[in-house]
Amino acid sequence: MTASTDLSFLTLVLNASPLVQLVMASLVLASLLSWTMIFDRSRVLKRARREADEFEQRFWSGGDLGELYRAVDRDRDGLRGQASIFHAGFREFARLRENPSVEPMALVEGARRAMKVAMSRELDDLEHHLSFLATVGSTSPYVGLFGTVWGIMNAFHALGNVKQATLNLVAPGIAEALIATAMGLFAAIPAVVAYNKYANMVQRLENRYDDFVEEFSNILQRQAHVKTRRR
Repeated sequence: MTASTDLSFLTLVLNASPLVQLVMASLVLASLLSWTMIFDRSRVLKRARREADEFEQRFWSGGDLGELYRAVDRDRDGLRGQASIFHAGFREFARLRENPSVEPMALVEGARRAMKVAMSRELDDLEHHLSFLATVGSTSPYVGLFGTVWGIMNAFHALGNVKQATLNLVAPGIAEALIATAMGLFAAIPAVVAYNKYANMVQRLENRYDDFVEEFSNILQRQAHVKTRRR
């Protein structure tokens, strides 16, 4: 009677070849890191969207922009999102306006450049870790496939040392090889889904920031021309 072969997950992993075990360990590590970054980006992007809603409500409430700037400036060390963009633009506008020789369009362009720089920094913070998720999502299946190919090669290599090939001899090697493929997919699928979702959220926030820069620039342009007429 043929002895049964233990094909439990733990047994297959422990009995796998060192290279396949290394592949599995790297995929587990990649999966843990990607999940950590998934939760981190989810928190950061939800907060950014909430803060954008709150600031837009304050900005378009009809209050004095100077008062809003002073209120924002008191918390400038913790500024993020549109508040940071507004702070950079209004500060540069106020600095340039102190010079009477500066033309109105130069005032607006200086403020716009300052806002674009602040916007670039904000987007860089929002996109942090997304490249890692993209890398895990694109490479993990191939890493798992490499472990699968290596495991199958070892399984068939072992058949060359026996006179009679049986399923019990080849099954463990193929099973451990398929585990590597499954682990590669397990690491890749959440990373790809999260990357696509978060990249879309960042793009939507970028559009909101860009619209705000244009709208605020129009407001500053009107203020600049009003001050010029009063001279």
